[in-house]
Amino acid sequence: MQGNSRLRDVKRAAYACHPEASVGRLVAEPDSPFRTPFQRDRDRILHSMAFRRLEYKTQVFTNFEGDHFRTRLTHSLEVAQITRTLARVLEVDEDLAEAVALAHDLGHSPFGHAGEAALDAELQTIGGFDHNLQALRVVTALERRYAAFDGLNLTGETLEGVLKHNGPVAAPPPLPALRDLARRLDLAAQAPLEAQIAALADDIAYCAHDLDDGLRAGLFALDELAPLPVAGTALAEVDAAHPQLEPPRRQHETIRRVIDAMVTDVVAETRARLAATAPRSVADVRRAGRPLAAFAPAMAEGVDALRAFLRERMYRHYKVNRMTLKARGIVRELVQTLLAAPDCLPDGWRELADGPQTRRTAETVRDYIAGMTDRYALDEHDRLFRLGPQRR
Repeated sequence: MQGNSRLRDVKRAAYACHPEASVGRLVAEPDSPFRTPFQRDRDRILHSMAFRRLEYKTQVFTNFEGDHFRTRLTHSLEVAQITRTLARVLEVDEDLAEAVALAHDLGHSPFGHAGEAALDAELQTIGGFDHNLQALRVVTALERRYAAFDGLNLTGETLEGVLKHNGPVAAPPPLPALRDLARRLDLAAQAPLEAQIAALADDIAYCAHDLDDGLRAGLFALDELAPLPVAGTALAEVDAAHPQLEPPRRQHETIRRVIDAMVTDVVAETRARLAATAPRSVADVRRAGRPLAAFAPAMAEGVDALRAFLRERMYRHYKVNRMTLKARGIVRELVQTLLAAPDCLPDGWRELADGPQTRRTAETVRDYIAGMTDRYALDEHDRLFRLGPQRR
């Protein structure tokens, strides 16, 4: 990367991704004199329409169930904040790590995992639905704003981070725009440390904040966390330091200590793995054979225990189950109807379909519905199934 040398005056370890050594973009562009390639990636994601739509996409509770529950947008911002902290402490590229964190949920459908499950079940003829692959579709094709290319034309490192959010992949994704990237990067290798950090920050954020939202919703009580690792320790620390603390402050102090404990553990374990492996380049990180950013075994067990608690007491709570049932029904009916009657797709989408029940139509319906917010999906369902004056 050419341009202002001050853009390189950031402390990065040898094992970090360095913007001046980026593998580049799918479509070549001139460098910016003010921003590194990874800063431009982050900014393009922030300015994208798909990112704005996350404000009205479900995390666990639909956004109309309460003003203070997390949405996909606030979750993504919280993941980015934790990611920035980890990246700075571990001396990797903070901008790249943040870009991956902000992009990781761009492919989520309306109604969270309930919507994703319905799309996956109804679209098996085209391989189902996966929100990580959909995020790549968004940033390589579905955002149509720039004159010279479809998508956001992000760097290969940011695309790699999104693709490897759950670890290395066995085969290139079925996306034409990424064929060239697959040749430049070893997709079966470990992700760079920046992407590994973003994935861990996602785990930290959703565990801690789903606990917070579950408490706010009254699905369980704070004292029920006492037997759990991590959360129970945090609660005991709060009670010892602040006896008789009022409930809202007691809850917040517990959740912030849960986050701090997880972040501290990741820093310590990652530093230990870096010391043992001694990577001298990002290539060494990719070839390490295991993630170099990780929870220590004891903390990993604690995180698993928190997930099990949330799965039983929150994700399978009857109130959440009712929302899930309704959400799956709405998405299922939208998919089935539009597959059978693609002439009911709105302008801009109808032209992409080529007849009932075809593969091309299924791909179009997938992209159309996956991009919906919760409230748009509800409105579209009404427009298709409710008799009476049309909602616009």
